Amino acid sequence: MTNGKLEKAQITILNGKKQGETIECRFNPSSYALEKSVNYGEMKATGSGASIMQFVDGNAETLSMELFFDTTNELGSDDASSEDLDVRERYTNAIDYLLTVDGELHAPPVCRFVWGDGIDFTALVQRANKQFTKFLPSGIPIRARVSIVFKEYKTADYHKSVVSPESTDKTKVWTVAEGDTLWLIADEEYSDPSHWRTIADQNDIDNPRAIEPGDKLELPPL
Repeated sequence: MTNGKLEKAQITILNGKKQGETIECRFNPSSYALEKSVNYGEMKATGSGASIMQFVDGNAETLSMELFFDTTNELGSDDASSEDLDVRERYTNAIDYLLTVDGELHAPPVCRFVWGDGIDFTALVQRANKQFTKFLPSGIPIRARVSIVFKEYKTADYHKSVVSPESTDKTKVWTVAEGDTLWLIADEEYSDPSHWRTIADQNDIDNPRAIEPGDKLELPPL
């Protein structure tokens, strides 16, 4: 609150064709939730049959909330057209854009949710569920609730500057994803793709191309 005035939450588009455009929330959310999680890999301890849990990686943080949009305050205005009253045209189509592939980016745009000094969250919209609850006699919706989930967005430069690429003194576990190769994994873990052989030797891999999604690889310290 600034000078007694309640600050409005807003979503700003950060890139793409609509860069700089803002969706202002006429009604602030009544609550929001932040969720953060990490992944652990399970390794079998040799000879004991017991399992050892090893940290694999962290998931991006998510921000979820319900947004409320309404144009009923303009019903009595003589100048208000059907398009002015249509809550889709005024608000929810802009939410749809955040889930649409932008022609310039070949991906949905990055956005930023800001609410005063309380929260500033740069993200991609992961999903949005719209529910229209009030209509004109013509069927045009004038009130909507949107349950929305934002997924934290960090650039590659951020990861390079903040997340240390150094190999630790502990063996890690890497779960192979679609498109992974030993060269890419070595580059990610050791910042040097030539260390693919270190991974291959550790995991008794004769053919470096013979890894499949879901395989768990031990990444030893250098």
